[in-house]
Amino acid sequence: MTEELPELRASDADREQVAERLRDAVAEGRLDMAEFEERLDAAYRARTYGELTPLTVDLPAPGGPAATVDMAKRPRGNGSWDERIVGGAEGTSQWGVAVLSGFQRKGRWTVPRRFHSFAFWGGGEIDLREAYFADREVVINCVAIMGGVNVVVPPGIEVVVRGIGIMGGFDHREEGTPAQPGAPRVVVTGFAFWGGVGVERKLTKAERQRVREERRRERLERRENRKELRRGE
Repeated sequence: MTEELPELRASDADREQVAERLRDAVAEGRLDMAEFEERLDAAYRARTYGELTPLTVDLPAPGGPAATVDMAKRPRGNGSWDERIVGGAEGTSQWGVAVLSGFQRKGRWTVPRRFHSFAFWGGGEIDLREAYFADREVVINCVAIMGGVNVVVPPGIEVVVRGIGIMGGFDHREEGTPAQPGAPRVVVTGFAFWGGVGVERKLTKAERQRVREERRRERLERRENRKELRRGE
């Protein structure tokens, strides 16, 4: 971690990133439930990076050396697919489990080459819209038993669905959409019994706002053009 900005306001994605690291830590036995609940409550109440950073300072990254969740904001470059395929990374998280509960992976996280999820009488969301990818092809393995898992992908990504459903199903509607040059390929596989695995394409909140602003600007430009035409008549 290079430069911290402790007074900078934290976003929902930042708080969720810390929460996911805490969930990993309690699953690994590094935190007991009392410590987990205390830190999780502090994470969701945090307003700045300075309040979030200490919550993971003593926790190692999954499968790696000790490292805090990086709260430093750095330039994100041009957002190209080549930039988001990091290569050789093991991923921020390998598993998502929901048993009579829920799980969520979202924001800026690194998807491993193979991510496993399990939902039993619960639900999970795997959001890839702002994610980085360990390889050009990643596999999202979903097991949903009387529960559901929803995979959210951004426009431009190729999706292949290979799951098996028994009294349940996998959503194939996003298959066949042409991929953008250099975009990763996401393979959704697994098993659904009395449950379902959904796949949907959605823009991020920032992208939706940008589209709305562009449409608003276009409407204003058309209005001004009509005014100019009327003045010239």
